Amino acid sequence: MIQTERKLKVLKIREQMQRNQLEACIVSTPVNTYYLHQCIFQGYTYIPLEGEVFSFVRRPSDFNLKALQLQDGHCHFIRKPEQIIEVIMAAGLALPASIGLEGEEMPQSQWARFEKMFATSQIKNISHMLRQARSVKTEYELEQIRQSARLHEAVYRNIPSIYRPGMSEKDFCIEIEYQMRKGGCLGLFRCYGIDMESFMGSVVAGDNAAASSPYDFALGGAGHPSNPIGATQDTALREGQSILVDMCGNFSGYLDDLSRCYSLGKLPDIAYRAHQVALDIQAYVQENLRPGVICEDLYNGALKIAQEAGMAEYFMGCRQQAKFVGHGVGLVINELPVLAPRMKEPLQAGMVLAVEPKMVIEGIGAVGVENTFIITENGGEKLVSLSDEIIDLLA
Repeated sequence: MIQTERKLKVLKIREQMQRNQLEACIVSTPVNTYYLHQCIFQGYTYIPLEGEVFSFVRRPSDFNLKALQLQDGHCHFIRKPEQIIEVIMAAGLALPASIGLEGEEMPQSQWARFEKMFATSQIKNISHMLRQARSVKTEYELEQIRQSARLHEAVYRNIPSIYRPGMSEKDFCIEIEYQMRKGGCLGLFRCYGIDMESFMGSVVAGDNAAASSPYDFALGGAGHPSNPIGATQDTALREGQSILVDMCGNFSGYLDDLSRCYSLGKLPDIAYRAHQVALDIQAYVQENLRPGVICEDLYNGALKIAQEAGMAEYFMGCRQQAKFVGHGVGLVINELPVLAPRMKEPLQAGMVLAVEPKMVIEGIGAVGVENTFIITENGGEKLVSLSDEIIDLLA
């Protein structure tokens, strides 16, 4: 199975290499190493446009090379990256005229080292290229995401029983995190890029949802100065507040994303109207999650629904509004594609998107929903069967 998966993924990468006129590329980050091999090691994978793939392991020193299931002679322990050149040349292969490296994640010092190693090669940044290759999932990957969603759903079904009177926002968040871990969540929440990070997800109540985030999130939450998002309140949750639970699910190495809204007693009528508009947006997007649909068009359609309902001022934030309504998920929480302005990419079958129309109302909090969908010819396949309605924790 590992060999079959790797062949499919190498094929995807090679298709991207052809489009970008590359003769070879080197994969080195944990995310893309796991993508190829279903395990993580410190080292490099050399993928030529044709021929066999080579893997080079630096750590762990006792790594079982047979776990990679490559042909004999194509797995090597190395002490330094310069040994890659020695192995390639010993195999009778010419150095490539053009080669790709993960420039957005690779330190400049390492990039310079590879420039020296491949002095006669044109070097290109392939970080975006690899994200594009990852955006369309294999059947194995789709099943891993479905598995994560099933286990994630099981935890969310227990959330109403977790609440206890007198709990603070932070208490409630910690108890949900505990149930996530007990339910099998690995706890690792990978984000793409150097300007975004978070821990497992967030639980925000009342006006904390309106706190502006330094990240491109619909929800804020003051959090802690070193992690400025999510739960912060130590005072007891009070009636009339909404509570939005937005926890990332990582139960299989592959992620799903899921948000649900809860209330403490009855909310003001505007909250229920706003929530229904969010559900209307989700239904519109789900219906149109079909191959060939343009990402930007779905965002514009969602925004139009919010505007026509008089809810544009609350859509995806209030003090600061996020400019998207959905994002890809997979090995990281912010995969391609993104349902956002200027995103001209057409959807493809096998892409996986978290669709998250949310409304944030000062004095009440956040309402709305988030579900993960697989793109099919018939629209989005929703991965959980949880109710999307606001659930009263005091009922």
